[in-house]
Amino acid sequence: MQQSRPLLKRVNAVQLIIGMSGASGVIYGIRLLEVLKNVAEVQTHLVMSESAKMNIAIETEWAVKDVKALADYVHSNKDIAATIASGSFKSDGMIIAPCSIKTLSAIANSYADSLIVRAADVILKERRRLVLIPRETPLHTGHCELLLKASQIGAIIAPPMPAHYIKPQTIDDLVNHHVGRVLDLFDLDPGLVKRWSGTSNKEK
Repeated sequence: MQQSRPLLKRVNAVQLIIGMSGASGVIYGIRLLEVLKNVAEVQTHLVMSESAKMNIAIETEWAVKDVKALADYVHSNKDIAATIASGSFKSDGMIIAPCSIKTLSAIANSYADSLIVRAADVILKERRRLVLIPRETPLHTGHCELLLKASQIGAIIAPPMPAHYIKPQTIDDLVNHHVGRVLDLFDLDPGLVKRWSGTSNKEK
């Protein structure tokens, strides 16, 4: 008798992990969560460092509890036993926004002493997409070496460089554009990006 073959299971929702670490620029992580909350096909898993929580209060009008409410799931940065700490958890990738130099260093050196770093390490070992949004300037050689090493082991480095061709009128214009470009990396298009369509000058 021929044995029946097991059915393949597919989870329809895209599972994205959003990490927020202790660098300036927490608005990028918050805006990602705001945008993705309105995308029914995406489920978000949020993990924040204590420094990220502090910066939310310093840099924005948001309360930490309200930022948490934007995510579908929230994990403690101390919970190394969380679902997202295992490669068997089928996520579609992770974005760390912002990514502090300390977190960058831990990721580049596989020093997984927190859930943010452990989850990022899992993403890399499973060959999934890890996007880091470092917000530090100027950079010394040690920073640049860490960015190179992170890139070499599979991370995508996406610093929040302003796109002046969109002729931004507000800071939100710049934040939204960069968030849209990051989501492009996961084939998600919430309509935030003003696409470059070339110049109006025709060759004569």
